[in-house]
Amino acid sequence: MEEEGPIQNLWQEVRDLTLGTSTQINHLSTPPTPLQFLRDYVSPNKPCLISNAVNHWPATTLWQSTHYLTNTLSSSTVSLHLTPTGRADALSPNPISPSSLCFASAEVKHLPFPDALTRVLESEMGCVGYLQQQNDCFRSEYGALSKDCDSDFAWASEAFGCLPEAVNLWIGNELSETSFHKDHYENIYAVVSGEKHFLLLPPTDVHRMYIREYPAAEYHYSQVPYFFL
Repeated sequence: MEEEGPIQNLWQEVRDLTLGTSTQINHLSTPPTPLQFLRDYVSPNKPCLISNAVNHWPATTLWQSTHYLTNTLSSSTVSLHLTPTGRADALSPNPISPSSLCFASAEVKHLPFPDALTRVLESEMGCVGYLQQQNDCFRSEYGALSKDCDSDFAWASEAFGCLPEAVNLWIGNELSETSFHKDHYENIYAVVSGEKHFLLLPPTDVHRMYIREYPAAEYHYSQVPYFFL
């Protein structure tokens, strides 16, 4: 217990050194220059909010229309993730031992986009659909929409020193939720429609995550309907 004070002080000093003492996240009214983005955010590993970065994309108006999306992607097969609560890749009670937890992944169904979008829009607790495929899904599953947006953010690509390795498109609803996780690469997240809430922890706070291993599981949907692992 006597060591908690010095350890707490060391953690606070490292946190203040890397992030500063402000709890506010910078909000830029326009995209930064590559140098500004690299110097002020990428190198010190700081997040920021950027407005007016995608206003020129046709997607900001076209993707508001369900008819446009279903018509453009009428022949596309996409990956629909199904969970009982909207939380995929998250801790869930272990069905074998309810007093313990397991790490449950979504069931993934490959459906025509119009059917998948209907499942997302008509989701309710017990069966929540979320189009949240990873691994460059925008270019592999939603390529017909590529003309509606830029292939990258030039200022970010110059700062990162490379073009995007993966571009993903996620379509969810008010039940869609992503659990705490760590990405091993830099991220630019563009909100084209709706809103997205983020809760971020700095690398200095990793000890607060209580990281440990859990048994893996996967949801499977039954027409009853219910989920089991």
